[in-house]
Amino acid sequence: MNSQPRPPLKSLDAALAELLAHAQPLEGHELLNTFDADGRVLTQDLVAALQVPPFDNSAMDGYALRAADLSGPEQALPVSQRIAAGNLGPPLAAGTAARIFTGAAVPEGADAVVMQEECSVLDDGRVQVHASVKAGQNIRKSGEDMQLGSTVLTAGTRLGPAELGLAASMGCARLPLARRPRVALFSTGDELVMPGDVAPQDLPAGSIYNSNRFFLRAMLQRLGCEVRDMGIVPDSYEATVAALQDAAQHSDLVLTSGGVSVGEEDHVKPAVQALGSLDLWAIAIKPGKPFAYGRVGQTHVIGLPGNPVSSLVTFALLVRPFLLRLQGVRAVAPQAVDMRADFDWPRADKRREFLRVRINAQGGLDRFANQGSGVLTSAVWADGLVDNPPGQTIAHGDTVRFVPFAQLLG
Repeated sequence: MNSQPRPPLKSLDAALAELLAHAQPLEGHELLNTFDADGRVLTQDLVAALQVPPFDNSAMDGYALRAADLSGPEQALPVSQRIAAGNLGPPLAAGTAARIFTGAAVPEGADAVVMQEECSVLDDGRVQVHASVKAGQNIRKSGEDMQLGSTVLTAGTRLGPAELGLAASMGCARLPLARRPRVALFSTGDELVMPGDVAPQDLPAGSIYNSNRFFLRAMLQRLGCEVRDMGIVPDSYEATVAALQDAAQHSDLVLTSGGVSVGEEDHVKPAVQALGSLDLWAIAIKPGKPFAYGRVGQTHVIGLPGNPVSSLVTFALLVRPFLLRLQGVRAVAPQAVDMRADFDWPRADKRREFLRVRINAQGGLDRFANQGSGVLTSAVWADGLVDNPPGQTIAHGDTVRFVPFAQLLG
């Protein structure tokens, strides 16, 4: 029997560029309550319809006054009014101070606020100031957060807690959001067993629990996807074709785990080719070499390797950017930071390696001892990945490129 030729290794950058070229943003959007928009993607720019803050206001509890009315520390001024947040006081009379609270509008004529800790109230009701005062101090100016008519959040922004608060401060009760990608997810492999179906002590020889389905589904949901979980597909060509036909009818993406190599029991590639088109890529990364992309009709199909760490890493590096681009996000590549390696990695690999590491108490990185593609405990232990170039060794103290899991799994 002639073995199938191995495809040439493709660099990660080339694979990502090719994959993103297929990721045209999905049509349609929905208006959603701002409370429910965490993790979703804006489809329109948000333009400020007001100044924020809308008026000059006090940054703290204290006394509003004219700085020019104080010739120096320890001078006392009569208190002419009291202004709480939500109230607007009259113009400040010359030579007086106004008792004011955080967030309250600074009265016309006042140009400084002195914190109450730097003041004393005298028996006659005057306030004595114990510090020097400069015009503008402790006043939040109107529009210093956002200016009327300015673009505050741009289309393609993925919304997090800070962005939602900013949108609310503009008065946005509902937001225009990209349609959620519809993803059909299934695993292949007769060896796979679902947790709960068989007790650990009764697990048949040669069988393993299906872990990939759990972390892939979680990562899809974190990216805002509507997930149709199609379970485990048996290792047969007919079953794989039937599952793909069903999945492609109502999905933007079919995501499979396992079955993308070139073995006799790897049926995803021929099944997709029979229904549409598929390219099998051998990506020059470790872990995560086998990867497949194709289409069935207008539905994207991506096949991930079966080893759990390989599946997790290739999802983080390739599928996550793809799904973000489908939702209109422009900057989808994770950003690495320079950190110190507190470990040795003396054996360089010809592939680009992603090493599971953890930040230690000294601010450096420790490496998980076993970097095998099936060792999922390494991903739980780690804080992120070291992105190590091909052919590169690492010595203790070297500067390496670190990508935190917060950028890869969220």
